[in-house]
Amino acid sequence: MSKIYKSAERALDGILFDGMTIMAGGFGLCGIPENLIAALRDSGKKDITAISNNAGVDDFGLGMLLQTRQIKKMISSYVGENKEFERQYLADELELEFNPQGTLAERIRAGGPGIPGFYTKTGVGTLVAEGKEHKEFDGETYILETGLKADVSLIKAWKADKEGNLIFKKTARNFNPMMASAGKVSIVEVEELVETGELDPDQIHTPGIFIQRIIVSKNLEKRIEQLTTRTKKEGI
Repeated sequence: MSKIYKSAERALDGILFDGMTIMAGGFGLCGIPENLIAALRDSGKKDITAISNNAGVDDFGLGMLLQTRQIKKMISSYVGENKEFERQYLADELELEFNPQGTLAERIRAGGPGIPGFYTKTGVGTLVAEGKEHKEFDGETYILETGLKADVSLIKAWKADKEGNLIFKKTARNFNPMMASAGKVSIVEVEELVETGELDPDQIHTPGIFIQRIIVSKNLEKRIEQLTTRTKKEGI
């Protein structure tokens, strides 16, 4: 059976439901599954728990799902670029499970192979540690963090073959590979699709066994999250 779907809408058909948990890859606005997020917004599904490093910006990425009030809870590590996120959180309209960035990455990585939890020193003595099991190893205190899984993982890759073997490009190889293995269903949107066997096996970052559905990206914006410029000095 082919893993290729003609559109993001078709790739999401039949697997979405209210109250689901999703993972969405990306770091800031780099390596985010733009088309799949837009299609999820258009589906109208609500009460979503979204696991992502960040919440996009107000009108792009997961920020679009916040505008439509489809996200009930965010499990994130960086939320500083989204005013609507801030407004909803301060108004008690949005749940937030805040994680140190490395802890979030390891929780997702652990979810893939079914590791239920792990101990880390990160967060000990802070609000992050409240309510969590503490344990000593070699005289040092650690806290227990749980692995994360998702009903659907939305992934962005640079290149794939028709079996779903993936190659990520530079910074886009961030949360995407680990999320691909932590979803019950993992859907990838790629910039370039090639025939099976064309990719160098030694360069593949995510094996196709983790990917169930594939779309080719269309109309990518690739926005810059914070554009910083300076005025040229006279004569330069």
